[in-house]
Amino acid sequence: MKIIVVGCGKVGIAIVEQLVAEGHTVTVVDNNKERLGARLGGLDVLTYCGDGCSSATLDGAGIKDTDLFIAAMDTDETNLLSCVIAKKKSSNRCKTIARVRNPIYSMETNFLKQELDIDIVVNPELATADEFARIFKFPYATQIDTFYIQRAELVHFKIKSDSKLKDVSLMDIRMKYNCKVLICMVERGDEVFIPDGHFVLKEGDMVGAMGNQKDIYSFFQKFGFATKKASNVIIVGGGKTGYYVARNLINSGITVKIIEIDRKRCDFLSENLEGIDVICGDGTTKDLLIEEGIQNAAGLAALTDIDEENLLLSLNAKSITDVKTATKVSRTNFEDVIGKLNLDTIIFPNKIVSDRVLQFVRSLQYTLGSNIESFRRLGGGKAEALGFKVTDQSNITGKALMDIKIKKNVLICLISRNGKNIIPSGSDTIEVDDRVVIVHSNADIKNIDDILEN
Repeated sequence: MKIIVVGCGKVGIAIVEQLVAEGHTVTVVDNNKERLGARLGGLDVLTYCGDGCSSATLDGAGIKDTDLFIAAMDTDETNLLSCVIAKKKSSNRCKTIARVRNPIYSMETNFLKQELDIDIVVNPELATADEFARIFKFPYATQIDTFYIQRAELVHFKIKSDSKLKDVSLMDIRMKYNCKVLICMVERGDEVFIPDGHFVLKEGDMVGAMGNQKDIYSFFQKFGFATKKASNVIIVGGGKTGYYVARNLINSGITVKIIEIDRKRCDFLSENLEGIDVICGDGTTKDLLIEEGIQNAAGLAALTDIDEENLLLSLNAKSITDVKTATKVSRTNFEDVIGKLNLDTIIFPNKIVSDRVLQFVRSLQYTLGSNIESFRRLGGGKAEALGFKVTDQSNITGKALMDIKIKKNVLICLISRNGKNIIPSGSDTIEVDDRVVIVHSNADIKNIDDILEN
């Protein structure tokens, strides 16, 4: 596909990197020539220097025959305006994606899409906040991936030294313990496994389990994991993400305290969020954390605008108490190193946005047999979870799974049919209009039929 990305900031670069990796022709537009050169070094992209809201600039960048236009500039209004111009200038009325961050606009997403004819509106802070909130509602998890399927989740957790799951085979989990979940991915060191029933879990494994929310809770309770949501959470950093996280947690009945260094922002938070304590101060200091009760907190969200501060803040908190930490990191180039730190959950906002964009791009490219509805990279990009809606053009329907030859390192995790979720066995079938979730590694899967061996 031919794609134009306007905006050369962190979000724009994260999107561009993934689009280039998937083989698309990408043109990056920015009004700062030096920034274009400095941030795009080594990437196989075209560049055009100019104002992303200028029709002349978009003409020069090739908008006429562009398939997809993505606006990721600094302000919401310029992103919305550039998408409107792009749609009108494109000869084939290209698809458009706008990054929109203002909390006011987040309440009007459907209006913006319908009235301005924008296909996708992405709010990085709101999407990031949803991830943080899910973690504190289920503290034992390190990551929770949701799909367009009612009450289905992929929950990631670590096998600790005292875990009852240590040295247990996946076959025993399903048969001996009668658990209605499916272990569909295991990270062990630098390797990612799509396991079969003979796979044995070991200490230190990072495990992904798929199932209904109710069955996942039952699974964790059966093996002695804590399932109660955090009772109280300290948020350090009261920006847009902090605001969204606090609002979500308060609505879930969790006590929230925000520590924010900027006085004006503290006033805004106090005026717009009821039922929280707002502390004006530097939350990265150990003395203030202790003074505000980190020893008695169930969770800590590190949400300042500086990655290094967030990492040190979470490490600092871990040195004081065994609090559940969730840490925001914008840059993804040190993901492998950061993953080795003794922290619970690391959330990369830019990956959330680029995953959403890639999901939409793939849905535009590959529609025969199925429509892609969800996409998440797993295991540092070594695996993927994909959700499909099956159409009547698929070649996989009506056949028992035991009779289908599926590619290596591909696992069908869940089938949703008429509001009921099924953890599949060999006798189950995939039917038209089913929603199916698969996990795979080292395979080129763009369509549900791509899981079949030729």
